[in-house]
Amino acid sequence: MKYTWEQQDFEVFQIEGLEHRMQALIEKVRPKFEEFGHTYASFFSSKTGDEFYPHVAKHARRSVNPPKDSWVAFAPYKRGYKAIPHFQIGLWKTHVFIILAVIYEAPDKVQIAERLLKKKSLFKKMPQDFIISGDHMSPEAFPLKNAHKELLPSLLDRLREVKKAEFIVGRHISSEQAIEMTEEAFDIFVEETFEALLPIYNVMVNKK
Repeated sequence: MKYTWEQQDFEVFQIEGLEHRMQALIEKVRPKFEEFGHTYASFFSSKTGDEFYPHVAKHARRSVNPPKDSWVAFAPYKRGYKAIPHFQIGLWKTHVFIILAVIYEAPDKVQIAERLLKKKSLFKKMPQDFIISGDHMSPEAFPLKNAHKELLPSLLDRLREVKKAEFIVGRHISSEQAIEMTEEAFDIFVEETFEALLPIYNVMVNKK
């Protein structure tokens, strides 16, 4: 099994019908997510001192609409990840995403947002090609380098005040770039991204 990205991995999301798309996802993409799950769960466990668990998307609740993206998530909770800040590696048909997310299921979003607003300066230390978003269901995102004055505070305010609000920060790689990367190059890129996200994660979870 090659753990490099191929064109057919992204083309999975163009397959018509739930059953056919899920079959392709399971055969082509899920083995890579499972491998990443093993590798990076160990990475987070060693970096944080907390045991992290991988959660590969199963899309089990879908009965009609095929998934438009897929992922493996990482969190220090074996039974799930959606209610707490978590990391992800995933695919849309256009790009790979490597992110840290707080989504609408998280019950303590108000406190997370307040802590992040107090530590906004941390975002200025992040790599210039990072992105932010307020919706994990959309492939769209905004360059962090242009967002410090208005969009970043606005998204964090919204996270604090709106029940369904979300906050995502991380990196996107176009499908073309990802396909050209060797397994080693992608691994280095992912580790660099997660290393840069860990200070933000520590603020989210109030870890000193």
